[in-house]
Amino acid sequence: MNKKLYETELKKLQAELVTMQAWVQETGARIVVIFEGRDAAGKGSTIKRVTEYLNPRITRTVALPSPSDRERTEWYFQRYINHLPAAGEIVLMDRSWYNRAGVERVMGYCTSVQYHRFLRQVPIFERLLVEDGILLLKYWFSVSDVEQENRFRSRAEDPMRRWKLSPNDVLSITKWEDYSRAKDTMFVHTDIPEAPWWEVDNEDKRRGRINMIAHLLSQVPYREIERTEVTIPQRPPSGGYERPPREMSNHVPDVAAQMEAQAGT
Repeated sequence: MNKKLYETELKKLQAELVTMQAWVQETGARIVVIFEGRDAAGKGSTIKRVTEYLNPRITRTVALPSPSDRERTEWYFQRYINHLPAAGEIVLMDRSWYNRAGVERVMGYCTSVQYHRFLRQVPIFERLLVEDGILLLKYWFSVSDVEQENRFRSRAEDPMRRWKLSPNDVLSITKWEDYSRAKDTMFVHTDIPEAPWWEVDNEDKRRGRINMIAHLLSQVPYREIERTEVTIPQRPPSGGYERPPREMSNHVPDVAAQMEAQAGT
């Protein structure tokens, strides 16, 4: 997608997200958005664009680490329940309870009994959420095997993004078909009318972000909320306050000035 067109449309959509957030806060709506997909499919970068101008106290991202020893003994959904939204909140899940149907199944981190129990329970669990008034949106980010490998290699060569590569990420290249079968089975059991899956073709990240955000906005029945105008008051006359001498405070070094001097600007 053309970069200029992408940036123009993204700003428009982000402005609408701010309007939607105001509606969520005003009405007490509760929204959960699940971001799932293959490693390097672009989930994180899309979440970054969604949240860029939103209030982190209202819209928060949940990206849970591996479960602790104690959490492994709990009901599988228990630790996710703690992160569900209260009234006036939006929760974006960077991976979710669907870990059990994907990486845990493929990598053997759960038993066959646990896996099949999950497939039976998750539609019930999600129907309960929706019945209670939560708007649940589930997005699957699709990317080809060639593009995934290209993104892995790009990360490996970039010291600023190398941390994004984990041993499981690298192994996913060798288990492409296993992940494909797991995803297909997951869709059969969990693509329910109350909370359907929506696939995002994210081969082109710019196009995928625009499509996903536009769709998210189309699924929320928000409207513009009238906001009270904020008036900036006039600064009152000085009351005689004198700032302490600068040398009495600790100041960070002016590295920027040194850089400007070196650059001759």
